[in-house]
Amino acid sequence: MRISKNNFRGCILGGAAADAKGYNAKSGGKELISDNTQLMSFTLDGIVWADDRAIRRGVYAYIPCMFYSYQKWYYTQTGNLADKSYEFILKGEILDWEELFARRGTGETTLTALAGSIGNKYGTLKNRINNSKGCGGIVRVAPIGLYFWKNEDMAFKMAMESAALTHGHTDAILSSGFYAALIADLVSGAELNDAVDSALNCLKKNERHEVCCASIQKAVKLAGSRKSPLKCIQELGDGHSADEAAAIAVFIILRYKDDFQGAISTATGFPGNTNSVPPLVGGALGAYLGQDVIPKKWINTVELYDLFIYGADLLLERVDIEDSTE
Repeated sequence: MRISKNNFRGCILGGAAADAKGYNAKSGGKELISDNTQLMSFTLDGIVWADDRAIRRGVYAYIPCMFYSYQKWYYTQTGNLADKSYEFILKGEILDWEELFARRGTGETTLTALAGSIGNKYGTLKNRINNSKGCGGIVRVAPIGLYFWKNEDMAFKMAMESAALTHGHTDAILSSGFYAALIADLVSGAELNDAVDSALNCLKKNERHEVCCASIQKAVKLAGSRKSPLKCIQELGDGHSADEAAAIAVFIILRYKDDFQGAISTATGFPGNTNSVPPLVGGALGAYLGQDVIPKKWINTVELYDLFIYGADLLLERVDIEDSTE
């Protein structure tokens, strides 16, 4: 098993550091993160919030808590509340981190979806909020995979529902489920190829899985080929849709399974969506290989690295680690 600080921090820090490399902006000696990692942080906040509520009240409400955490992100980006009834979210500890108020990237689909989610009504698997197949959902679900490490089906389900809060296309929703299940399988101890196969089996249980499955299966096949990485990625697409981003990430982690820096170099160097693919690659390989493979300079210079360490450790405290080892 990989239920340890090394692997939980590896996942969160790996995703953040890779995101910063893709975002490619600096300020005050720090490498800045994009809205992708900001949203990942709010996913973690929502999970911990739900866990706290369950301890106090005995009822779990993961999706409502994640929704309100994303509304906190909306507030940091706009200075407004989508609904006056959401004023209670302003008490959240995560809002003490001033850097999260910086406007990064576009995130327009997520912003628009959250702005329209008033009266506690938001996108669900049955009531789709739009038809977006972008990457705003998949890039934020790694903490879900970590938290539900014992149950890949639950990780898959919760990640789908999290993505559906802002992205309504089936491919965006299913890809998010796949990635969370992959993270769960990796920290539970599976090898990379086995984790991909297991997450694919989860994917196949859902209706209209064909597009996502075909993309990921193609990525697996290409990872074992002798073609150059760039040619393989070209065959998988540009990564601007969630299913393509997931497939490209799978290809890279399988091709560079023991080479974190090489993986991130490829994820940030292809002609396509180098904003969304790097955090997916960094999060998965970080979960698999652990924090120690991430260059210390990357960790020390990434914006808000102390928040990511704190968040990863806090999440580890909340998971069921019976029978696991450090």
